[in-house]
Amino acid sequence: MAESRNSSCLKRIGLTSVVLACCALQSPMAVAQSAGNKATPVDRIKAAKGFHVELLYSVPADKQGSWVALCVDDKGRFYASDQYGGLYRFPAPAPGQPLDPETVEKVPADIRGVNGMHFADGALYVGVNDYEKKIPSGFYKLTDSDDDNRLDKVELLREMGTVKGHRSGGDHGLHGVVPVPGSDDFYLICGNRVAPTEADPASPFPVIWGEDHLLPRMPDGVGHNRNVRAPGGMIYRVSRDGKSFSLVSVGFRNIYDAAVNHAGELFTYDSDMELDMNTPWYRPTRVNHVVSGGEFGWRNGGGKRPEFYADNLPGTVNVGPGSPTGMTFGYGAKFPAKYQKALFILDWSWGKIYTVYLEPKGASYTGMKEDFLSGAPLPVTDVVIHPQDGAMYFTIGGRRVQSGLYRVTYVGDESTEPVVKRGVSFQLADNHAMQAGSLRHSLEAFHGKRDPKAIEAAWPHLSHPDRHIRWAARTAIEHQPIDTWEARALAETDPARQIESLLALSRVGGTCPYHRIPPRPLGAAAGKPIEAEPLPEGAAPTPPADTALRDEILEALIAIDFDTLSPDSQRALVRTVQVTLNRFDCADEAMTKKLLADLDPAFPAKSFSLNWLLCETLAYLQSPTVAEKAIALIEAAPTQEEQVQYARSIRILKAGWTNELHTAYFEWFLKAANYRGGGSFEKFIQFIRDDAVASLSESQKESLKEILAKKPVKKSALENLGAIFAGRTETKWTLDELSQAARTELKYRDFANGRRMFAAGGCFACHRFGDLGGITGPDLTSAGRRYSVHDLLDQVINPSKVINDQFSAVMVVTEDGRVHTGVVVNLSGTKFTLNTDLSDPNQRVNIDPKTIEEIMVSKTSPMPAGLFNRMTKDEILDLIAYLISGGDSQHDYFRK
Repeated sequence: MAESRNSSCLKRIGLTSVVLACCALQSPMAVAQSAGNKATPVDRIKAAKGFHVELLYSVPADKQGSWVALCVDDKGRFYASDQYGGLYRFPAPAPGQPLDPETVEKVPADIRGVNGMHFADGALYVGVNDYEKKIPSGFYKLTDSDDDNRLDKVELLREMGTVKGHRSGGDHGLHGVVPVPGSDDFYLICGNRVAPTEADPASPFPVIWGEDHLLPRMPDGVGHNRNVRAPGGMIYRVSRDGKSFSLVSVGFRNIYDAAVNHAGELFTYDSDMELDMNTPWYRPTRVNHVVSGGEFGWRNGGGKRPEFYADNLPGTVNVGPGSPTGMTFGYGAKFPAKYQKALFILDWSWGKIYTVYLEPKGASYTGMKEDFLSGAPLPVTDVVIHPQDGAMYFTIGGRRVQSGLYRVTYVGDESTEPVVKRGVSFQLADNHAMQAGSLRHSLEAFHGKRDPKAIEAAWPHLSHPDRHIRWAARTAIEHQPIDTWEARALAETDPARQIESLLALSRVGGTCPYHRIPPRPLGAAAGKPIEAEPLPEGAAPTPPADTALRDEILEALIAIDFDTLSPDSQRALVRTVQVTLNRFDCADEAMTKKLLADLDPAFPAKSFSLNWLLCETLAYLQSPTVAEKAIALIEAAPTQEEQVQYARSIRILKAGWTNELHTAYFEWFLKAANYRGGGSFEKFIQFIRDDAVASLSESQKESLKEILAKKPVKKSALENLGAIFAGRTETKWTLDELSQAARTELKYRDFANGRRMFAAGGCFACHRFGDLGGITGPDLTSAGRRYSVHDLLDQVINPSKVINDQFSAVMVVTEDGRVHTGVVVNLSGTKFTLNTDLSDPNQRVNIDPKTIEEIMVSKTSPMPAGLFNRMTKDEILDLIAYLISGGDSQHDYFRK
């Protein structure tokens, strides 16, 4: 399925909601049957309280394939698509009844590979992504040519090609077709292997994208999507005849579906890149609010833009690792009120349907998720709310696994009266949100248009505190002729407004859409010079940069008093310097000296995000002071993500090194060889080291030959992270004494030490916290909202007292007498995979289901007991304060 149903789904950390599966699996036969001729039985599916799940139909794989997309026509009939075959139509079964197999009919239209579809005005509009290239992938229309009530006529409205180097879009091709409310148009959802097609010049997204890496591009360590460049995944607004394609938003990895809320706002659910796990550039699956002209920053390999980049929009709800597929709002469902308003999103790999509750926040939204339904194996692919019976229907399937159709109804005691009204502007009682949303919409009205009124309307809002309003204002200006606003940007006196306008000027006026410094070639040997990389297919040779405009932009940025700026503006300023240097081909010696004089004193900063930007920029400019500062940050940073980022930033630095600093740098690589991450992690570390070695002079290589030849000593992640406690005696803390201490002493705590203890205790190795950490244990970012201090202490001191279902370990006994213990990360008819070490996502064992004698749920948590035993009381309280605060250094616990 999209990767999103991706090929490496089967390699990722955690593919199903496993405890239900393990409880249900009584024998090898149960494992085999789940992937054989019958879809997952409902006794393996857990739904929210009051909901009833029915298995309506187990799809005969040999005849009807594996279903991935679902929709309803104007008569209430369903259409379902086989991922590698054709379409099927059937009526909605009567309440309480299964689907009669005799009513499932093959649609005669000669079509295959439908990944998304919508029925409107007697026609079925489909997005075809044919893996086998038997028909062109693209946007199609199916109609009834002979009035026999069956779709038989096929029209290709627009063929959609794939990026160079890929035979087809594969799992990352053309996907969903979503109607635009109040219009005959559709949104067409495209993964990042779909090549950009000819779009309307008046598209909301300005065609000025670039890779925009200041440092050499670092492609994926194992070559995944190596040839795919900006803009990545795209969303088009298309007319029904396929003639008009308007580019709405870009920068996604592999979006599969989208949904529109009652106010007409579009949302999608983007996939993560599991090979990046535990790197600083890893981004979890997330729900995105798709705004006009939005850029969401996917780039290949290590180039993904973090959420704090000014030329990138953040996610709305970060979900975690997974494989996004279908999604829908609950409008029209005969469900309780909160579910009618919820967004339902499907995760193929974890076997889950989540409910996401969205609330307006300024000009965009915020939200939270909770489990609605889960099972194992339950590779959910698509979901609809039936307009007539108000039930939820969903399918499982994809990748030729056993497919099935299910129905979810509410049987509880709460009212199911309709509560949602369509078209209510930007939501209900929040007047501020209504005003902010209306302002954003008014600015978006200028997107794609040359309008003399645009600059005057948008300019004042370039300094707006709301990020989405600033984005809408800058995008409106970027669509206007540059000569109508260039001088104003350079002369602007408001710092925040000027930074935003100069970012626009660098993006529009720059002439370097592709980064001039090539990446390290895949598999390049250490010490060899970095070779040239050809431009992507269709890219024109880069014209000479406008150095005069470059210098004007940089002079204006230098003139701004950096210390007086807000954190947002400081980050935006440094990012604007990066984009300018990239798009205008570096800076001359005189300008470089000015930039160093301006930015060097700001580094290091208080925040990791600002340090990220400053370290990259100063290393690019060959600052003589950045080596010493960066090595100090590496040595002080508690998380491997921070260390990796600083190490990556200085890998091509030649200035400011001493033998001692270089020795410390290459000693870090020996330590980093023990760090754990996704499938590309070791390669990324190798690439960083290779570039660092290649940046050495011959004399430096000679003086460092001993450390360069040294091989790492392998230790576990927990051994490395817990090194701070070496030599300490253990104290067996009790829950009562720590809980009592927390009642009176949880104030005036040390934030930095709490964060340090979170890392030293090995917590980051398994748990996500904010934007950092592992994913083999529960996300602890919101622990303070879920647990009291007493309960959180209890969870750590007694880890096996209550075990999170999703991360429960199992014991598997095979017929040869072997016993394997771990967390299930994949379950199918041919493979049963355990992760046997939560601190190492790649430590796995594959078991043939036919050899399994017994499966038992372990009563012991994978989290080790005694994590507090080598900490002092103050260290424990600092750690608890850090957790409860959600990583907020301004929390009352830390105020002096």
